Amino acid sequence: MEKLRVALLQNDIVWEDVDANLSYCEKALQALNGDVHIAVLPEMFTTGFSMSATQYAEVGEGKTLTALKAWAARYDVALAGSFIAREDGKCYNRGFFVKPCGEVTFYDKRHLFRMGDEGKVFTAGNRRVIVEYREWRIALFICYDLRFPVWSRNVGNEYDLALYVASWPQVRSHVWRSLLVARAIENACYVCGVNRVGEDGMKLVYTGDTMAIDFKGATVAQVPDGEQGCVVVELDGDKLQSFRTKFPTWRDADEFRIE
Repeated sequence: MEKLRVALLQNDIVWEDVDANLSYCEKALQALNGDVHIAVLPEMFTTGFSMSATQYAEVGEGKTLTALKAWAARYDVALAGSFIAREDGKCYNRGFFVKPCGEVTFYDKRHLFRMGDEGKVFTAGNRRVIVEYREWRIALFICYDLRFPVWSRNVGNEYDLALYVASWPQVRSHVWRSLLVARAIENACYVCGVNRVGEDGMKLVYTGDTMAIDFKGATVAQVPDGEQGCVVVELDGDKLQSFRTKFPTWRDADEFRIE
């Protein structure tokens, strides 16, 4: 497997201002100078974790998706994150993986944050998604999904990298950090968790804690807490495969699957 260069973007999202957030992200991608394979943005990167779903939901190839496809092609980088989408009259916290060739894969958030009433305005997804890109198999997850290990279960090494994009408040940052490490160790994979910073329209404060974890649970890259910024991490697929061969815990996993 080739090495994979991943940029993790941690920024303060302007509350419910799609144009301002798109402008910021494009400048951040320009600064990468085409030196990465994937750039990962936070959850609901164009609005913040807003429950104004009907107002900001985009249908089909709206403003956000149009911009993402243009950026992916222009900067030769795959893009991941989530935004508010509407399909068949239902609103979704929709994860995306946009390739430079224009191919788009969606993942609708499975676990809606009960304590924030997310389930009252959004519809939960029912399909786990794994994308293949540059010899890597990449699983897409969103925020609250991190708390549910069965949904993240890496049966038979189905994926090599798990991406968690989030709006995870500072008050629970210890949980965020701990669970990212747990998901990496138990699934023998790389994990990248990308979270926002700043204060949102609900007065919730975020410190980011954006980081990359290797298959042994070690932090291999992170953005300084509370700061807008980006870190680029190089993930080594050969080291991952070697570890899985020498220490094959996946062969002894309990035999049950997500239906």
